[in-house]
Amino acid sequence: MLGRTAQNLFWMSRYVERAENMARLLEVGYRMSLTSRREGGASEHLVSMLQAAEMDEAFAERHDVADVDTVAHFMMFDPANPSSVYSCLQAARTNARSVRTALTTDMWESMNGAWLEFSQIKPRDVRGAKLLGLLQWVRQRSHEFRGALLGTILRDDGFAFLQAGNFVERADNTARILDMKYYVLLPRSSLVGGEIDIQQWTLILRAASAHRAYGHVYHDRYKAHNIADFLILRPEMPRSLVYCARFVQQNLDLLAKIYGRREACQDAIDDLLRLVEGTDMDKIFAHGLHEFLNDFIDRNNRVTDALSVSYNFY
Repeated sequence: MLGRTAQNLFWMSRYVERAENMARLLEVGYRMSLTSRREGGASEHLVSMLQAAEMDEAFAERHDVADVDTVAHFMMFDPANPSSVYSCLQAARTNARSVRTALTTDMWESMNGAWLEFSQIKPRDVRGAKLLGLLQWVRQRSHEFRGALLGTILRDDGFAFLQAGNFVERADNTARILDMKYYVLLPRSSLVGGEIDIQQWTLILRAASAHRAYGHVYHDRYKAHNIADFLILRPEMPRSLVYCARFVQQNLDLLAKIYGRREACQDAIDDLLRLVEGTDMDKIFAHGLHEFLNDFIDRNNRVTDALSVSYNFY
């Protein structure tokens, strides 16, 4: 496969996942802001969400106040924000069009249809309940694309690049969702593992589609230790860090098998997996949740960098 084709498949998949993840982050930030609006602290949660997504500086350059309408427009519709849902869907569709012959008809129609429908939405019409409805629509269209991918494409190198992109991005998002919780309620390492606000932890679980699944695994009340364990170390949770890292490793190993040799990206994913498989929650909390998550995000980024070099993305 040509390096440019591999690059387009990888990033198309990442952009679809990122659009969904931006919708998830915005929903949890929005709902958190509603819980504190009576105390006048709504903007704190919106800013923490922007910090977790590393959008706070770009937002501050263009806006003076972080209110719901301004943040929602920035994350959903702003073409100058490269991680907005608008930018992600546009980039995903552009990548898909570049590799049209490498996709199935179902994949292309799902991707193209999502972009055409979203591009017709007027931002001024999306507020309050309509915003929540649009966030749900973004998630549903992402799921539709994933269903078309899993149900119709050959399990070859193209599939491996698509799946690697999906789970590299998903791992990054789960780490950032947890880090947003850190910014909101755990601003100092000495507080990690202390008393938490149950309602906000519930929102974190909902952002990762893990609320009901958590209840099946842990039958007691919400605890910071258990929630962090569920989203970091539980291998049966499909958005946990360890699950995503293992899935990326599986697909990069498939590439090594197809091409007959290991590359630097296989070493990079092995290094990432050692980070999450060689620890437990007591060690993570003792070292610092924020520090651990930052280390994970950095190593996850190195996987993408190594993959780009290994398979000639440039």
